[in-house]
Amino acid sequence: AHDDLQAHAEADRVLAVVNGTLILLSDLDAAVRFGFVPLPEGAADPVAAALPALIERQLQVAEVNRFLPPEAPEAAVDEHVKTIRARFPSAAAFEAALAETGLTADELRERVRETLRIESYKRQRFAAALQPTEDDVARYYRAHAAEFTRDGVLASFEQARDEARRRLV
Repeated sequence: AHDDLQAHAEADRVLAVVNGTLILLSDLDAAVRFGFVPLPEGAADPVAAALPALIERQLQVAEVNRFLPPEAPEAAVDEHVKTIRARFPSAAAFEAALAETGLTADELRERVRETLRIESYKRQRFAAALQPTEDDVARYYRAHAAEFTRDGVLASFEQARDEARRRLV
């Protein structure tokens, strides 16, 4: 399927416009090859299959840019880039994929940075919705009593509440 995308990328074309930003076929190829959007297995038309995810990603980037979550630490960007590199059979294959998609190493790092910012934004924005109720925390405390036992003594729920909430989340 990646070969189909690559063959199309030679005759780059506009696939969509999202908030004034063009999404080109080469952008889709790069997003799939480097794992920024999934390509459903066995997709008869890889472009049609992956394009909605890339459009969604572009909308997320626009939303993130409105709220400006904290920048990802360089170490996190480095680690994510290493993970992407590891998906390729060799350093040469990775470099070839960069060249074939027209991405520079800096542009790849920027896309990784966007991914990490999207993840940070989602955690920040939706954390309140994911907060467990007091009953949820109490159930967790009772079900995992061993985690709150020190030297054979079970901590009271009041003493363990914050730790139980953190572990549950």
